[in-house]
Amino acid sequence: MSDAIVVEGLHKRYGEKRALDGLDLTVRSGAVHGVLGPNGAGKTTAVRILSTLLRPDEGRAEVAGFDVRDKAAEIRRRIGLLGQNAAVDEELGGRQNLEMFGRLYHLGARRAGARADELLDRFGLADTGRKAVKQYSGGMRRRLDLAASLITDPEVLFLDEPTTGLDPRGRTEVWSAVRSLAAGGTTVLLTTQYLEEADQLADRISVIDKGRAIAEGTADQLKAMVGGDRIDVVVHDVTLLGAAARLLGEGVSVDEDRRLLSAPAPDRMAALTRTVRALEEAGIEAEDIAVRRPTLDEVFLSLTGTDEAMHMATDAAVAV
Repeated sequence: MSDAIVVEGLHKRYGEKRALDGLDLTVRSGAVHGVLGPNGAGKTTAVRILSTLLRPDEGRAEVAGFDVRDKAAEIRRRIGLLGQNAAVDEELGGRQNLEMFGRLYHLGARRAGARADELLDRFGLADTGRKAVKQYSGGMRRRLDLAASLITDPEVLFLDEPTTGLDPRGRTEVWSAVRSLAAGGTTVLLTTQYLEEADQLADRISVIDKGRAIAEGTADQLKAMVGGDRIDVVVHDVTLLGAAARLLGEGVSVDEDRRLLSAPAPDRMAALTRTVRALEEAGIEAEDIAVRRPTLDEVFLSLTGTDEAMHMATDAAVAV
């Protein structure tokens, strides 16, 4: 399988500020690759360079086999871009918007109309095609945005924080649409602040901070960086935290504010059984006990030492 995107030593400065500081990135064709980082990490700058909206100061970048400096026109014919802000006209209907985009891409009236109908149906918007976009829900608008970015059936699609500001239902709608694209073979580069989003959608994830990649791998590989499974215990009585911590043994961490204990659980379910029994025998009431895998949030914290602008991922937990 070839590489759809190759980035080597990319730099971009805005005055004294380094937006990108030697970014390296490789995205395989047909993959969904997540770029995870806080605000200001350089995610949007990278997307703007790869989509030829911005020129790099140093380094090399190729998209679909073409250099971003010398072959911008070739790249634009092969990509789609969904930015953070809506690109559709709210006064027009969904079908009118897509027809307009098709005409702008010189598809011709008949082909633009056919493509609009095809995309409306694909993204579950067929029955809203004539309704003004200002009457759409947030999730529907983003699905229409996504449809507009696919008007030319691009090889590579850039999604720059596509679900920012959406409620959980709208976010789920967009996730479903992205999964459908990936199943069809479209290469997707997804930038996000949402840890759960990267966990749910991406085949591989690059964690970037201060303009450079600091880790890369599958979600499971990244989680393995901070150790194996853990067992979390929330005790009912905060005064019994110390006694409960002694029962959990070495490597336990204590969060008094949340009455939470967390300890390594290398044998997973055996550790769960052992802990439940030990707490019962000691007369310590637990409000919640869960065995879970490390989260991407913990990966990010361990790599950067900061939780700025990051959102908690959903734990893969077994609760009792």
